[in-house]
Amino acid sequence: MILPKTDIENKLLRLKNKSSLGEDILIEVKRILEKDFEIESAIENRLTKTPKNVENGFTFNLLETDRIYHIEQIKKICTDYRLRFLDSKYFKGKIPQSAVSKIKHLEKEHNITLDGFKMMAPSKLFKLEDKDDPLLFAPIGNGYYYLIHKWGNDLHPLRKLLVWPFKGMVNLTITTLIVSYLFTFLIPNGLFSKSASNTQFWILFFFMFKTIGAIVIYYGFAQGKNFNPAIWNSKYFNA
Repeated sequence: MILPKTDIENKLLRLKNKSSLGEDILIEVKRILEKDFEIESAIENRLTKTPKNVENGFTFNLLETDRIYHIEQIKKICTDYRLRFLDSKYFKGKIPQSAVSKIKHLEKEHNITLDGFKMMAPSKLFKLEDKDDPLLFAPIGNGYYYLIHKWGNDLHPLRKLLVWPFKGMVNLTITTLIVSYLFTFLIPNGLFSKSASNTQFWILFFFMFKTIGAIVIYYGFAQGKNFNPAIWNSKYFNA
């Protein structure tokens, strides 16, 4: 069997064709990456700008029903856990790439451009970075919102109990009374008189209540604090 001779010109042409194909692939990949970058930049821009009064035109058959929440449900959770529900532009933490990717996926799936983003997070997350869990929503319409993404760690299991006093004046008064009562028990018997009596206990309790009440009033009013129902959707620091 006689082996055919090598055609150098043919080899050179094949190499050239392969190189051209490789360059085309690189150009296409670059184009796709640039397009993705433009889409993500536009999403990040909408997350940090004043939103319009929008009702995003989702395709309802594609929505996950367990991610749809009414504003009253959101308000209840915010009030119970002392959270805020504000425009995403007020959020000062870092929005992760995973959230941007979720938005990009939803926009492609529903063939829409999402806007009017809202964040549910602890108050301090709207001023500085923290590790608690923010939730990103987009409005659907008629008071309903779609949960797009959640990141970070879960809230402390005792947070609801710890912020219970801030749900209203009655809660705060009851808490102050309970704390005053417990602190009165910590005062040793006979500290102010030789014999302990019920009268002495209630006098000390009244004194303790006034002291703790004064501290609460200073913290609440002088520091510009407010109750949970008043701040859940307020954009002001001293709400």
